[in-house]
Amino acid sequence: MSSPINENETEKCPDVQVYNTTDIKRNFKGDRMNFILLLLLYTMQGFPIGLTSAIPILLQSMKDVSYQDQALFSLVIWPFSLKLLWAPLVDALYVRKIGRRKSWLLPVQYLLGSCLLYMSNDIDTLFPKTDKPNIMTWTYMFFITNILAATQDIVIDGWALTILNKKNLDHTSTCNTTGQTIGVMLGSMVPILLTSEDFCNKYLWVEPETGGVVSIESFFFVWGIIFMSATTLIAIFKKEKDHLLEENQIKLNVAQNYGLIWDILKLPGIRKLTLALLTARVGFSVTDSVTYLKLIDAGISKDDIAIINTALCLIKICLPLLSAKYTSGPKPMSIYLKSTIMKLTWSIAFLALIYITPRFVINNGFVDIPVTYYVVLIFVLFVDEIVSYIMFVAMLSFFSRICDPRFGGTYLTLLNTVSNLGFTWTSTVALGMIDLLTIKVCSKNSKNYCSTMDQQNTCETIGGDCDTLVNGYYIGTFICMIVGLLWICVFKNVLKSLQTKSSCYWLVKI
Repeated sequence: MSSPINENETEKCPDVQVYNTTDIKRNFKGDRMNFILLLLLYTMQGFPIGLTSAIPILLQSMKDVSYQDQALFSLVIWPFSLKLLWAPLVDALYVRKIGRRKSWLLPVQYLLGSCLLYMSNDIDTLFPKTDKPNIMTWTYMFFITNILAATQDIVIDGWALTILNKKNLDHTSTCNTTGQTIGVMLGSMVPILLTSEDFCNKYLWVEPETGGVVSIESFFFVWGIIFMSATTLIAIFKKEKDHLLEENQIKLNVAQNYGLIWDILKLPGIRKLTLALLTARVGFSVTDSVTYLKLIDAGISKDDIAIINTALCLIKICLPLLSAKYTSGPKPMSIYLKSTIMKLTWSIAFLALIYITPRFVINNGFVDIPVTYYVVLIFVLFVDEIVSYIMFVAMLSFFSRICDPRFGGTYLTLLNTVSNLGFTWTSTVALGMIDLLTIKVCSKNSKNYCSTMDQQNTCETIGGDCDTLVNGYYIGTFICMIVGLLWICVFKNVLKSLQTKSSCYWLVKI
């Protein structure tokens, strides 16, 4: 079924062939190896993202890391929201004999492998066994790593638009979501679970042993080698097809590529979509960014959280295949809006979860959590992950549909960057405001509000505890829910209207 076209949208459509992939019969003959390659590349792209999500959990389990420290480390995800600043360079500068995408992919992945090898060699400095971790050093290292990962993201997204045949373009979102999920799972599961002595002794070893299956040091080292080896194989065996003279492609220099960004942003539909994407995640920024950290504070182990996340990742790998029928239909943003309302409503379940968690933790020298609680925890997280994933796939499907095929790399990077920025700024603000909204007082000194680490240490010195009077998580979640409902009222009709526009509406006029 084709999207309806308004009369005023058929005007002056440039002489550009636009492909309506919703009406083309798909056939993977000749594309199987390309499909596998995309899955591999998106898996490698997801790995640094998984690492970035694992480090805050490892840090929070040390108990002497504040939410302000977590807010500082959250800055490492900003390169994914700033990649548009150098995306035109990636599109315009390349060695034609190597390939437009391989010219960037090869050095970037070699550098990523080098960063992992460097961190494996300096792990004692990054993760001291006794002292508090140097949050600033972690932030520097992962900021650099994520700049490379964001550049890799630009390259792979651009290559994905040309590596598959036109009839299979809709499956780029499947490669993206499935590959990234596998990469995120590998990047987050192993450093939390298989390096944990408690987890290995509980689930893997017959007799208690010291340490985990792997160390953080060996984990970084092995993945550094994997990045180096995979990149070398791609360099030798995968030849990139030159699309410069095909498919109405236009050769632009660096200045023209930067100008192209402005040309895209001048489109009325893009301006409306940009404003919507920048504010779309405010409604659930606290539940997305703070919930896991609150669970750890309440006594749930990082190992248990990692096990649950791993199970959820396995489910998410299958979700694109199950949900593709619905998310790749003619109205993906209608699916996105319905899912947003469900996710906002589900914030109430998170409030209840955080409220009951301390009451299920029995502390008599050890933490004893009943199976009933884990059933509730898994159910709450499971529903949220499904809704979030449907939103993500629906949004990617819409992006793939509206991108101008002549400038697909820059166009898609712009849309993804705006979407990432909508997550990044809300996550940083959410983490930063929790401590500000939380009111604590020392049980031995009512004038000590435990607002800083020094005040908390002072309270402990005199034998007191910092009792929470007002939990900033509840206030922050409630405020965000109100803002999210207002967002629905403002953008509901706007997004429904945008998804009915024809392909000509989204073409760049140069």
